[in-house]
Formats: sequence, structure tokens, C-alpha cells
Amino acid sequence: MVENNEVARVPAAVAAALRSEVVSARILPGEAVTEASVSARFEVSRPTARLAIDQLVAAGLLRREANRGARVPVLSRADIVDLYDSRALVESAALASLARTGAVPPAAVAHNRALELAPDEAPFAADDIAFHRALVSAAGSPRLTRMHDALMGEIELCIGQVDANSLWPPSDIAGQHSLILRAVVSGTPDEAARLVREHIETSRDRLLDHVDRATLAEHHRPRP
Repeated sequence: MVENNEVARVPAAVAAALRSEVVSARILPGEAVTEASVSARFEVSRPTARLAIDQLVAAGLLRREANRGARVPVLSRADIVDLYDSRALVESAALASLARTGAVPPAAVAHNRALELAPDEAPFAADDIAFHRALVSAAGSPRLTRMHDALMGEIELCIGQVDANSLWPPSDIAGQHSLILRAVVSGTPDEAARLVREHIETSRDRLLDHVDRATLAEHHRPRP
């Protein structure tokens, strides 16, 4: 619950709290997020709850369904592949552009340092997401940034699943991030693009392996 009741009445604050819960998988894929439940939990009006939910729908973190309200999307294998492949195209272009300047944004360094210091079991999604957003933003292309923003809501769902299921230790993520930063500083666009693409593909493959194993386990689960 948002501590300050005045802040809680601002849709953006409620949306931020909900976003954190969705990305961290405290609200699970397929779970409903209703105006009534949000209104009660955050002690806000139904219109405020609706506006907060609308923000997450616009970001891709929730989907509205006819006669069922909003739910956290359940991403298919094909969804995950498409999202990560699209993300790789955008981020590799952004990193190549950034490497031509040789400038690393301080925010990216700070978030990667947090990942380096985090225990292997610690949540990492917020710092990982912020690291990548900082790099794309620093590339200086408003259009690439808009394309990245359009993808990142659903990508955050994916990263949240990687995090919640402990599929990738933060220290390993930080190690790959450091190689990307080194390529930017050294002014090697092709290397920066290759490294970020491989980094994204690693995350994709770990999540797909988890999805495949979960699907197989469900298929072999005894039926009542």
C-alpha cells in the first residue's frame, strides 16, 4: 500500500506501485486487476483506480478483455520470441549509435554497479530494466527511444519472470553489461551491437527454456 494517502490518490503513484507488483510477479500472469480491488487496496476512488489501470494497459503490462476487465498478460512462446527479437533490433541500433560517441550514461553505470553488488538471490529486474532504458535514451534518438518504450512494458513482464524464477544471477547479468559498456567506451559500434544482441538472446533463451519445462511438466501432470 502507498504510505502517503495524498500520494496514493495520484493515479501515477498507484500505477507505479502496481507496475512494481506486476514486474516482480507478485501479481501473476493471468491474474485480474480490477478497479474495485485497486480502489480498496490503495484507498483511492474508482476513477483513480481506473486511470492507474489504464496507464498499465497503455504500457503493455495489462490487457483489457471484453467483459473481464484487465489482466496481466500470459505471454506465449511466440510472443516472447517476437518481443525479444524486436528488442534486439532496437537496442543493437541504439548501442551502435551510442558507441560512436564513446559516452556511457552515469545512470547505466550506477544500475550495473547495483547488480554487481547484489546477492545472487536478490531481485534484479528494476536495475536491469533501468540499465537498458538509460543506454537507449543516451543514444539520443527520440524515435528509437519511442520504439523501445513501446516494447518495454511487455519486456518488463519477461524480465520479471526471469527474475522471479531465479533464471539468471545478477552478477552474471552485470558481467555481460560491463562488456557492453566497455565496447561503448572503446568506440566499437559493431561490438557494442553484437554484445547487447547476445545479452538479450541469453535472457530470451533462459526464459524460453523455463517456459518449455513448465509446459512439459503441466503436460505430464496427473489429471484428477
